[in-house]
Amino acid sequence: MAGVFSILRRVYLSIYNWAVFFGWTQVLFLAVKTLRGEGYEHVYPAIERPLLIAQSAAILEIIHSLVGLVRSPISATLPQILSRLFLAWGVLYSYPEVRTHMLVSSLVLSWSITEIIRYSFFGVKEAFGFTPSFLLWLRYSTFLVLYPIGISSEVGLAYVALPYVKVSEKFCVRMPNKWNFSFDYYYACILSILMYIPGSPHMYTYMLGQRKRVLSKSKRE
Repeated sequence: MAGVFSILRRVYLSIYNWAVFFGWTQVLFLAVKTLRGEGYEHVYPAIERPLLIAQSAAILEIIHSLVGLVRSPISATLPQILSRLFLAWGVLYSYPEVRTHMLVSSLVLSWSITEIIRYSFFGVKEAFGFTPSFLLWLRYSTFLVLYPIGISSEVGLAYVALPYVKVSEKFCVRMPNKWNFSFDYYYACILSILMYIPGSPHMYTYMLGQRKRVLSKSKRE
């Protein structure tokens, strides 16, 4: 029974990883094509649908971590996915005024390249049981540059969106109401930005530790 479960797990994770890989490949292709042809102001409309689908699919990774399908700790998986969903849905999708900013391009390029490498790495690993050394190196090295670019773009876009968030009052809940509850999305966005201060160094340090451990192990082998 355990053998059957192991096979089903590998098949499912292979399908999942390759499906999301192709989604992010589409995002990167459309982003680069638009940058070359029309300019950064037009990147978001070109990639909106595949971006939202590919990024939303990452919700399944929270479930994978919770039920033990993968080894990734929920403490590392959850904040990274939630921050990206916040940017994808809570900022870019919700506030069109932000979509023409040049930081959208750096965000999309850093996200898509990172995810293409990551999902191809895990796709190959689940499908064949091993990963080529060059793919292993890319998986645990490209974040050194791409992670700071992505994080800076996320914080920058969230900050740029603040004036529009404040004026629109979208997602706000005002009292009085039957729930006796109040929520201000503007201050929630500020809190989200502030959470990057402790969260980003923690995540970067975690990834550096992973890189050292994995690459050192591969050299010994």
